[in-house]
Amino acid sequence: MQIGIPKEIKSHEYRVGATPHSVREMVAHGHRVLVQRGAGAPIGLTDEQYLAAGAELVDTPDEVFARCALIVKVKEPQPSECRLLRPDQVIFTYLHLAAEPQLARLLMDAGVTAIAYETVTSPSGRLPLLAPMSEVAGRMAVQAGATYLQKPNGGSGVLLGGVPGVGPGKVVILGGGVVGYNAARMAIGMGADVIVADNSIERLRHLDELFAGTVGTRHATAGMIEALVLRADLVIGAALVPGALTPRLVRREWLARMQPGSVLVDVSIDQGGCFETSRPTTHSDPVFIVDDIVHYCVTNMPGAVARSSTFALNNATLPFVLALADKGCQHALVDDPHLAAGLNVQGGRVTHPAVAEALRST
Repeated sequence: MQIGIPKEIKSHEYRVGATPHSVREMVAHGHRVLVQRGAGAPIGLTDEQYLAAGAELVDTPDEVFARCALIVKVKEPQPSECRLLRPDQVIFTYLHLAAEPQLARLLMDAGVTAIAYETVTSPSGRLPLLAPMSEVAGRMAVQAGATYLQKPNGGSGVLLGGVPGVGPGKVVILGGGVVGYNAARMAIGMGADVIVADNSIERLRHLDELFAGTVGTRHATAGMIEALVLRADLVIGAALVPGALTPRLVRREWLARMQPGSVLVDVSIDQGGCFETSRPTTHSDPVFIVDDIVHYCVTNMPGAVARSSTFALNNATLPFVLALADKGCQHALVDDPHLAAGLNVQGGRVTHPAVAEALRST
């Protein structure tokens, strides 16, 4: 099979769909890999390294899309890329279609088979291709929050770790999954006062054991979330419903009662966001302010640490890429129901139930 690796074109997206190590494995399996020149350059992966791994270099995305049956990317195809897709093609990437009805329509119109990293499952019911970037985003969320709490950046001037004689900043994390756990680890490491809220008692019990009581846990009722948010210096939105729109957990009217200069970091923004005031932002313009509250809602947070993110993502995606290429898409999906859970669009229609339901509601 011919596998295509185009250069990412989303704003400030520096990751790449395959590293030279991944390309070498694909070639060893008998596949031909076309890599767009400069695709890995932003993170120090040279064209020469791709050539040494057995890739063929091409100059334009048009050639990658025209010649390849399987397109492997990181972020959702942009409109110019969607116009290059065709019915006999498979695209394997992050899609987050629940919050992107226009993209869903473009993929349906193209007739392409679109498999989304974020809805591929594992035998344990986890999301193995979302997890690496969730780990990165969770850790970055605390760094971003700490940065924008600084007064020159619009924040209240609170140091998360405090200093002797001055208490630490208060961090509230909404959601105790992979993002929430990693955010809690970072926040605790910085010396913050941390509380995680989740609607699963079992998950809260697990977090309490993991952190040995150093992280507070609360059951995420609406009243409890409101009380926590009003006292927080930093709120991290880490809620997730696989494939579906994220529930809006923080209401607009609460902001006026929060401490001015507090920060909201919405890691859930790819799925619509969990704050009523959230809207997507980019690394070039990452924040906005509503009622004196700083909002950080960058949709591709891990793209800022693109080298680490690329290698972490490739570790997870490579076995699935090889399955699709070795067996062909349909056989691979039949053989592996967990990969089949990643199928979002095929034959001009949305196939994933949660994504379809979310799109009907938008």
